[in-house]
Amino acid sequence: MSSEQTPTVTPASAPKIGFVSLGCPKALTDSELILTQLRAEGYETSKTFAGADLVIVNTCGFIDDAVKESLDTIGEALAENGKVIVTGCLGAKAGAGEGTNLVKDVHPSVLAVTGPHATQEVMDAVHQHVPKPHDPFIDLVPEARGVAGIKLTPKHYAYLKISEGCNHRCSFCIIPSMRGDLVSRPIGDVLSEAKALFESGVKELLVISQDTSAYGVDVKYRTGFWDGKPVKTRMYDLAARLGEMAREHGAWVRMHYVYPYPHVDEVVPLMAEGLILPYLDVPFQHAHPDVLKRMKRPANGEKNLDRLRRWREICPEIVVRSTFIAGFPGETEEEFEYLLDFLKEAEIDRAGCFAYSPIDGAPANELPGALPDEVREERRARFMAVAEEVSIAQLQRRVGATMQVLVDSAPALGRKGGVGRSYADAPEIDGTVRLLPPEKASKTLKVGEFTRARIVAVEGHDLIALPI
Repeated sequence: MSSEQTPTVTPASAPKIGFVSLGCPKALTDSELILTQLRAEGYETSKTFAGADLVIVNTCGFIDDAVKESLDTIGEALAENGKVIVTGCLGAKAGAGEGTNLVKDVHPSVLAVTGPHATQEVMDAVHQHVPKPHDPFIDLVPEARGVAGIKLTPKHYAYLKISEGCNHRCSFCIIPSMRGDLVSRPIGDVLSEAKALFESGVKELLVISQDTSAYGVDVKYRTGFWDGKPVKTRMYDLAARLGEMAREHGAWVRMHYVYPYPHVDEVVPLMAEGLILPYLDVPFQHAHPDVLKRMKRPANGEKNLDRLRRWREICPEIVVRSTFIAGFPGETEEEFEYLLDFLKEAEIDRAGCFAYSPIDGAPANELPGALPDEVREERRARFMAVAEEVSIAQLQRRVGATMQVLVDSAPALGRKGGVGRSYADAPEIDGTVRLLPPEKASKTLKVGEFTRARIVAVEGHDLIALPI
């Protein structure tokens, strides 16, 4: 028998993929799907471009600044790594010539380009350049949250995408050309993912899509099944089921991207009952009927005011956030003043505003009356000044109230205070609740848990509160 020892075989390390996710929460959920598949197949993720075998960039292509950020990020990844796959909304944008692609025009050395929600196409490109290390049906994904897969958000909140695409043809928007018409996810799949998220410890579920209130329109509100029971593919039925599930886990459900259709009135009583948060993210975009008509929006300002009044009658605690566009082509000073009056009368709790930005391929570019950049920016600034006044007035009403706050940050168990959010605050887009150090030495704060707090002051768009 030989005295030589058999050398130890060291398995090759798993290939590493760098990943950058840009854009909105809907793009984030696409990134989560791709990352889940990557980890299921044994790839590891790299924190740097240089340390990766390949880099994936999930892009945004909605406004000019987002396009620039995406193209710059792709350029940086190419410079530091050289092997780059591009996906997302910018990947669907055409280039200058017929049949060309914008990303390929600017960065011809990228390995592959796909549009949004293209998980399989991305994986096919990855497999071509970095072969997968193993079979996803054999190995488990430690970071995955059951059928919900990997999430990039903190453990205590997560986005739940219920559909893709949009049936509207707003003149300023090119999303339907990139993401297609509305395609609703089967309600059983949506509820199964929600259950997995709640069971993983999620305390806030944020429902997102291009048009949440249109959920199920494409399948004529088809009846599906979940947990052995029939349930319609419809916004109300989805909200009710999610609310019941959230109540069992002591969690919140927050609705985003809700158009002010009449049937949304049916969902507001669920808010009054405490099943889902009394919060609606409604993209009004403008208020003047002529501007809305040029925008090809599905509602007008007067109907929106009536709807808001009705919602507040049903649920006085409801908080409404919205986004608007200032300086749309042809917008007169009178039309803009009308928008400011609407903002005050509607008492929009949280409002964001973009100066109109011409987007390649958007029909609005052909409208007469394009306004100079300085006028658009000046109107955006005036809008935000009024929006801040309205928001602060709404916040002042909270002083003295006791609210439930979800803790996002609490160094040293909150002995020096922390940061959280009330039901009125969606993560990253609304305000926060700055938590003061608790008066009781026994009172601690923990990230991902709720605390009761008394509102003592307003600071800008944020509240100051004392945990009790």
